[in-house]
Amino acid sequence: MCFSATASFGAGVVLTVIGIASIKKAPQKSQIMFASIPLVFGVQQIAEGVLWVTLPNPDLISTQKIATVTFLLFAQVIWPIWVPISVLLLEKRNARKTIQRILVGAGILVGVYLGYCLITFNVETKIVGYHISYRQDYPVSLKYFVILLYASSTIAPLFLSNIKRMWILGLSIAISYIIAVLFYEHYVLSVWCFFASIMSVSIYLLVGHKNDKEVSVS
Repeated sequence: MCFSATASFGAGVVLTVIGIASIKKAPQKSQIMFASIPLVFGVQQIAEGVLWVTLPNPDLISTQKIATVTFLLFAQVIWPIWVPISVLLLEKRNARKTIQRILVGAGILVGVYLGYCLITFNVETKIVGYHISYRQDYPVSLKYFVILLYASSTIAPLFLSNIKRMWILGLSIAISYIIAVLFYEHYVLSVWCFFASIMSVSIYLLVGHKNDKEVSVS
């Protein structure tokens, strides 16, 4: 599979359009944050498209640094906070709201930590073949704990939601992560974000969808 500026910019444009359509489709304000996910992914993919263009040119180092921080800000800080909060806003059942609030707490914790790492430690970005590699000199002692918190906040809420078929989105994103780890070991961050962004188009179908017993996203 080849990735390129064309793929990133193309995905960014498509996701932006779908995101705007999803927002317009959302009948309640509580759905806006969830409906905005494809749009936010679109901005993230455009940032990586800028990286594809600027990385080969040393004269564009300032733009490259801005694009790197932008991409990583979305990937590591915004998503673990945005996803659980957006799902919590859709929740109608008090028992599940309690669990979702815990996941929001986990997301805030890991998002703040990774934000601190992003501004404190060195980050190096380079093109290797058909992929972008993000080398981050973050502390390794908390690596697996951070992975657990990140997964808990970005994937678990989708499985625990009472929205019909939301679990399918969660399963798709989880499988895409496994594929990225197995086949794109050194480019997991870039590849998984690309896969997840493409899968987020299904959010357009989920917005306004009714639960079997109650209206959950409408």
